[in-house]
Amino acid sequence: MPVTIKSAREIELMRAAGKILGKVHQDLKKELRPGMTTLEIDCLGEEMIRSYGCIPSFKNYQGFPASVCVSVNDEVVHGIPSKKRIIKEGDIVSLDIGVNYKGYHSDAARTHAIGEISKEASELILHTRECFFAGIRYAAAGCYLHQMSAAIHKQAKSYGYGVVRDLVGHGIGSHLHEEPQVPNFRKPTRGIRLRPGMTLAVEPMINEGTGNVTWLQNQWTVVTRDHKLSAHYENTILITKGVPEILSITEDEIAEGVWIPGGTA
Repeated sequence: MPVTIKSAREIELMRAAGKILGKVHQDLKKELRPGMTTLEIDCLGEEMIRSYGCIPSFKNYQGFPASVCVSVNDEVVHGIPSKKRIIKEGDIVSLDIGVNYKGYHSDAARTHAIGEISKEASELILHTRECFFAGIRYAAAGCYLHQMSAAIHKQAKSYGYGVVRDLVGHGIGSHLHEEPQVPNFRKPTRGIRLRPGMTLAVEPMINEGTGNVTWLQNQWTVVTRDHKLSAHYENTILITKGVPEILSITEDEIAEGVWIPGGTA
């Protein structure tokens, strides 16, 4: 599938999808507490998604059984919700969520602290978000895709973290996964030249230790090979002639000054 340039109508639909997804992330974060099962988190997430007139992008996608990927501690991505998995004080929990609004998708992930967490875990969450913003400084028309990848990699390595290479970001639009692939690590090539109207899911997956990962027997859940912590921060972005537009940013993040729409990080 070629890289698609979205029309004005498609961009408006993706803006709506992203705004809804930001609200879902913001509201679901407020519900997290020790003692919840990961299945409870998934059920709440699906209820929120559907309350906005959206379809969960992930549910039954290539057989994935849930609406929210709930990944705990050393789980990088694709944690399958379960009534047997209980989150507890000190855990970090990554929520990866996709919504389909009138045929167009938005995809975003956040990693959250459950109660009081270690300094190292808190820093990993913060620095993973920093990696995203370091990358999208190069997400403008005329830049090359792998400039963004190299910036993410450089930021992660400056803290001594491992960068996951087995999984990457992706284009997004009327399909959940479109071209191009968006690596979080340095590549020997420049990659494609970015053009206005491209929409990308940029998603650093950063590990406290090695970047090496392995798949569990369920064939979905990816964990760090050394079982150290992993964090995930993702947004759907729109390439413009200047500063990219983050379609799935939350209102809380804007209020915190994490990102100023139309400005710089």
